[in-house]
Amino acid sequence: MYKEVKSLDEFNQVLEDNDAVLGYFSNETCNVCKVLKPQIYEMVQKNYPKIKSIYIDITEIPEIAAQNSVFTIPTIVVYLAGKETFRKSRHIGVTELQGMIERPYQIMFS
Repeated sequence: MYKEVKSLDEFNQVLEDNDAVLGYFSNETCNVCKVLKPQIYEMVQKNYPKIKSIYIDITEIPEIAAQNSVFTIPTIVVYLAGKETFRKSRHIGVTELQGMIERPYQIMFS
């Protein structure tokens, strides 16, 4: 499952400790987010096991959202080697996201 990040320090530590991180920015009141989150998690676990998936509740920790320029939910940000590689917001298709992850993931881990 996603690791729920509870502080800005923890968020920065996850980025530092992992080569690949998928950050799922959302909150508990977003119904679309609740439906999409398990689909994204399943796709990542099945196809990209070296990606660490984290969940950031922007209502609980707004400073992480601000630091990452997240202004809408859901927003997914993929970090490779500690740097933002790409992001997708609002209208997110699982297949589209998979296509975006595939090439950089293969380059990094092949």
